[in-house]
Amino acid sequence: MTRRVPRHAVVIASGGLDSTATAYLLAGQGASVSMLSFDYGQRHRRELHSAAVIASRLGVRHDVVDLTSVTKLLGGSALTDSTVDVPDGSYNDTTMRATVVPNRNAIMLEIGAAAAVAAGADAVAFGAHSGDHFIYADCRPDFFQKIERSIRAGNEGLLADGFRLLAPFLHVTKADIVQAAAELKVPFELTWSCYRGGEVHCGTCGTCTERREAFSLAGVCDPTPYATGGVR
Repeated sequence: MTRRVPRHAVVIASGGLDSTATAYLLAGQGASVSMLSFDYGQRHRRELHSAAVIASRLGVRHDVVDLTSVTKLLGGSALTDSTVDVPDGSYNDTTMRATVVPNRNAIMLEIGAAAAVAAGADAVAFGAHSGDHFIYADCRPDFFQKIERSIRAGNEGLLADGFRLLAPFLHVTKADIVQAAAELKVPFELTWSCYRGGEVHCGTCGTCTERREAFSLAGVCDPTPYATGGVR
């Protein structure tokens, strides 16, 4: 049975491929979409600009939550601690564990749920996919099921009728997302993946490597300028 399209979905939006594809997918299905991004002191703050531009392109509301006051508590991650190097190479390599930000998705999704309650939205969505499962515990199906129960328990009597937590790409690959995004006319050139930040994707960090491989496997032209290797 086809599940109903949400009336209003709050999308946790990083400005990357996955969350952008999620927003475009839901908007294309006819849902009203609002995008919620987070500034947690990440070294790749460049992604927040991408999220804002994408929201403007979609014509939807975009809010940024300031979590920089907790950045000092999140040391040890390459994304929030300038003393930790961002690893190069395969996204599935164990070195990518250096990019784990403790409890990041739980924090974002719980805030997203609060925003959904306040707005009367009947869904919160995020762009986790199967390639994340190896590294990030907060992108796995078990986490998805438990965080949805937490949201329901913590907002009993407040959630809109039929409320759901959505992760439409949870069981598919990054290449599958690229294929779906191409069909949805996602503006790939506006999305941001690189964990090093800057003005151009570095081309060698784990997320750049994953991005390049996904386009290649999907057979979709990658319009991204990379500091190393040019445009693929």
